Amino acid sequence: MWILCSCAALALGFVLDCIIGDPQWLYHPIRLIGKLITAEEKKIRKKLKNTASAERSGGVLLVINVCIVVFLISSLISVAAYAINKYVYIAVEGIMCYFLLAARSLKTESMKVYKASAKNDVESARQAVSMIVGRDTASLDETGIIKAAVETVAENTSDGVIAPMVFIALGGAPLGFLYKAINTMDSMVGYKNEKYINFGKVAAKLDDIVNFIPARISAILMIGASWIMRMDYRNAVKIWRRDRFNHASPNSAQTEAVCAGALRVQLAGDAYYFGKLYKKKFIGDDLRQIEKEDIKRANSLMYCASVLMLIIIAAIKLVLWRL
Repeated sequence: MWILCSCAALALGFVLDCIIGDPQWLYHPIRLIGKLITAEEKKIRKKLKNTASAERSGGVLLVINVCIVVFLISSLISVAAYAINKYVYIAVEGIMCYFLLAARSLKTESMKVYKASAKNDVESARQAVSMIVGRDTASLDETGIIKAAVETVAENTSDGVIAPMVFIALGGAPLGFLYKAINTMDSMVGYKNEKYINFGKVAAKLDDIVNFIPARISAILMIGASWIMRMDYRNAVKIWRRDRFNHASPNSAQTEAVCAGALRVQLAGDAYYFGKLYKKKFIGDDLRQIEKEDIKRANSLMYCASVLMLIIIAAIKLVLWRL
């Protein structure tokens, strides 16, 4: 019965995300995880010696503390709901799944870039894209802004949608929240700057590990989505096979490569982070100039891949239930 209920909860969470999107209020669970990470970092750093090894140890402690707290709290909520009855479980677990998925939010934020570009308002587009990317955006021209938005949608198709769905399918919302805790730690402390090069190393490596398989599943699903959406799926396969490792992360270029190939554009390249230029390989071929409509196309790929993932999970769970 848990197999069917967990499947129903995931479907409910996905539908809620599609309809409502990310609620913009203070006590969103992911924001609470962010506050926990900040509080734990401050507490740990107070006791750290100013050495590389001590900072790495502090980073390990941060990962352990945050993961335990997040997994235990989410597990208690899930178990308590299931103990009441299956309908309460589906409702509660569904809401938890909803908080873990970011498809609607990703589309909403990227479309702010699209709408500003449609009005030829480069400054507003630059401001909008600065809210969803980690790079410096002050010097980006219109092409750079659109490219950044497309890259973000492509990369977060895995991090924000497919990967959470994979972990929810494996262990319900608690495992999904554990994944989100790791992913959020990486986004907060996984930088290679002076402050976090040692302290955030474990969080960054752990994020690479947990995203390794989901990123590749996401890429394959996006290839399927490009075929369904009648985009250039053959080129998507070609660029994925050729450029899927053209990134410092072993995972980020997986979906970016598929997106670049499907859209027949070139993504990535050099970018500034915290005022420092980072040399990055290109992803895809410059077959045509990237345009604002590519933001819409990237979102279509994201949604189609997400629905495919949901269908596959439902099919697998139904087979397991019948066994």
